[in-house]
Amino acid sequence: MAKRRKIKWRGETGPAENARVRLPKLAHAYFAEMRKGLAGDPAPAELHELRLASKHFRYTLELFRPCYAAGLEERIEALKQVQDLLGDCNDAVASQPRIDAVLRRNREARQRMRIYLKDLAAAKAAAFRKHWTEVFDAEGQEEWWTGYLARNARPPVKG
Repeated sequence: MAKRRKIKWRGETGPAENARVRLPKLAHAYFAEMRKGLAGDPAPAELHELRLASKHFRYTLELFRPCYAAGLEERIEALKQVQDLLGDCNDAVASQPRIDAVLRRNREARQRMRIYLKDLAAAKAAAFRKHWTEVFDAEGQEEWWTGYLARNARPPVKG
C-alpha cells in the first residue's frame, strides 16, 4: 500500500481553496493506488489494504463536507459502497481463524468451513472487482471526481 499522503495545507487560504487545490490530487492518487493494488490480481486477503485506502480517502472527504454541495455526498456514498464490498470480502477472510478455533475438535466441519469461507471471499472479491471496473472506475469516473472537487468547493457557511 502506498504511504498515506498528507494534505499540504496553505495557511493563507481558507478551507475551500485548499480543498479545490488539494482534493483533486488526492482523488487522483486514490485511483492510482487502487488500480496499482488491483493490477497484480491480489488474493482476497490482500484487498484489505485497498479497503483502508478507501476508508482514509472517504474520511478525508468527509472533513470537507461544509465546503461542497450535495455532489460530495454522492461521492462519499460511492466510496462507502466500495468499502462495504471490500469489507464483505475481508469479513470472509478474517472469519477463518475464529471458525478454526470454534471447530478445532471437528476436523471435517472445520475443513468444510474453510472451503466455504475461501469460496465466499473469492466471490466477494469478484463482486468488488466487477463493481470497481464497471461502476466506480468506469470510463470518465476519475474525471467526474477530480473535476467536481476542483470546481465546486465553496467557503463553509458560518452558522
